[in-house]
Amino acid sequence: MSESLNKLFEPHLKVSFALLYLFSLLTVWKAPFLGLAELAATTLLLIFILVTRHRRKHRADAVIAEAIQDLSRAGKNSLLDSPFPMVVFRPESGEVIWSNDRFLEVTGRREHLADVRITSAVPEFDARWLLNGETQSPVEYTVHGRRYLVFGSLTARTGEERNPLATTYWIDITDLADIRERFYATRPLVFIIVIDNYEELIRNISDSDRSTIRAAVERQLNLWTDGCNGFLCRYDRDRYLFLMEEQYLDGMKQNKFSVLDMVHNVVSPNGISASLSIGIGRDGSFDEMFRYAALAMEMALSRGGDQVVIKNRFDFEFHGGRSKEQERRTKVKSRVMANALEELILSSPLIYVMGHRHADLDAVGAAVGVAAIARKKGVEVHIIQEDKVVPGTVMTKVLEKDKDYETLFVSPEEAISRVNEETLLVVVDTNRPDQVISQPLLNACRKVAVIDHHRRAADYISNAVLNYHEPYASSASELVTELIQYSIDPSDLKRVEAEALLAGIVLDTKNFTLRTGGRTFEAAAFLRRCGADTTEVRKLFQNDLNRTILRYEVLKDATFVHEGVAVASCLQSVDRIVAAQAADELLNVQGVEASFVVFADDECVNISGRSSGEINVQVILETLGGGGNGNAAGAQLRDTSVKETLRRLNAAISAYFNETEEG
Repeated sequence: MSESLNKLFEPHLKVSFALLYLFSLLTVWKAPFLGLAELAATTLLLIFILVTRHRRKHRADAVIAEAIQDLSRAGKNSLLDSPFPMVVFRPESGEVIWSNDRFLEVTGRREHLADVRITSAVPEFDARWLLNGETQSPVEYTVHGRRYLVFGSLTARTGEERNPLATTYWIDITDLADIRERFYATRPLVFIIVIDNYEELIRNISDSDRSTIRAAVERQLNLWTDGCNGFLCRYDRDRYLFLMEEQYLDGMKQNKFSVLDMVHNVVSPNGISASLSIGIGRDGSFDEMFRYAALAMEMALSRGGDQVVIKNRFDFEFHGGRSKEQERRTKVKSRVMANALEELILSSPLIYVMGHRHADLDAVGAAVGVAAIARKKGVEVHIIQEDKVVPGTVMTKVLEKDKDYETLFVSPEEAISRVNEETLLVVVDTNRPDQVISQPLLNACRKVAVIDHHRRAADYISNAVLNYHEPYASSASELVTELIQYSIDPSDLKRVEAEALLAGIVLDTKNFTLRTGGRTFEAAAFLRRCGADTTEVRKLFQNDLNRTILRYEVLKDATFVHEGVAVASCLQSVDRIVAAQAADELLNVQGVEASFVVFADDECVNISGRSSGEINVQVILETLGGGGNGNAAGAQLRDTSVKETLRRLNAAISAYFNETEEG
């Protein structure tokens, strides 16, 4: 190093003296005496510089050696006298090479830890973060009641680069961690609590009974919040505001928000049990948390109520929602939504209607119903169609025979080319942006309306100017049929359109056996009066012989994975219609209350789930990224296999029943 340092500072003398000698020789040729004098002077100067440089080199070497010695002494002293606990070890084996006295004080050892593993002093220590190139441990370590954050690095040894040493520094952050935990524990939470079936509870009862019911509900709320040091008050006839610190939230989660079951003990004189929906806002100012709680409450009610939804800055967290959904919608809301949709249609020169990918008969039927309203209002309307055969294709082929539908179906690309600020996009039979036929079209339209009956997912379409979301409805076609009754005359609905809507209802209700209420039969009766032929609708559900055989091929390998739950899988590629029919068919087997069919297609591995009502298949498949409702749900898993999907499905089913038993 000293040689390099000397060369760095020494001047370039060779060229200079070469020129001096050259000029001296030229001078000797012209003036000999003067040239000889110049040669002598140049030689003396060269000797002087060489002697001086030699002395300077020895002096620089001495200074550098002294500096290196001082640095080595300082480094050694800094290791021995470091204010931080330090330990040097082999990261592959954990064998300790050296540790300072501070580290011995931390671990309570009297002797140095040479030739022992670091885990003998700190059992939970894991050095993989060092081998991964990180310089800070991802977790904190507790040693004798104190908490430490570990920093470190790897140092390759000469000749042994493959076996580096790890040097770690242990920083005591106990006081900081205590302050941090106290800060998080004392952060406020905002609860909005709603008696979500209040209207049903107080219907046709006296004022004194209403007061009794309200007092009973408040008694259960007070029992639940007792010990939380919070503040509970009623700010509307069926709404309560509750404030508490975050440190009590984990206890509520462990108890499965027991108030949801406690309030079921409150029964009105007409035999209806009370139920609550709770929206919780966290991680923000009071104003932000109240808005988060309101969004969480809206999400809870849109998913059927009787559950808790927690909303922070980024996402939703769901608890409960396992009880069977009960119809709570009113015709007043249908009339209001019909008027709002009519105003949107009349204010838009161009309307597109779009369902979910792999559109089924319900999506097609709902889209046709919206198109019928727009056609009657004299507004140009088109339905977005996929460029491949889907379950709903059987209906679109029938519709295309009608002259009004010859040019009504368009591709997403054609639609996007005509979108402007006034274009209205109506999304039917889904509320998730990742499930629509064309996300670019959804993003391109500023005016969006959503009509859906599935339980709302965390990633729902949030920018809709109109959101007609009823999880109690049997199908999207039923919702659109109700809108039609308040928007156009029955004679304005074509027979083929009525059959498309009826087919959607028949599909999602499994021939009026699941999720069927009085409103469902009213919608079907209206469509029948509009000319829908049930025989023609039944033909839409006919299968050819090959599909029928394939359906039973899927069913033959079905097994019970839990009491009342049957799962079938198919390694060969099958279409969604066959899989859905197989899941429906399994429900006809004695002892089966819920069925799942796992199958693969060209894009991903799919799960089709069905339930007779007691088991909520939507809650099970939601953990796998799916959605739907309690009786019919589905999920799509990418970059995986059927075998791995079966393993994850079985784990989700087990977790569902474990939580149910604990609850």
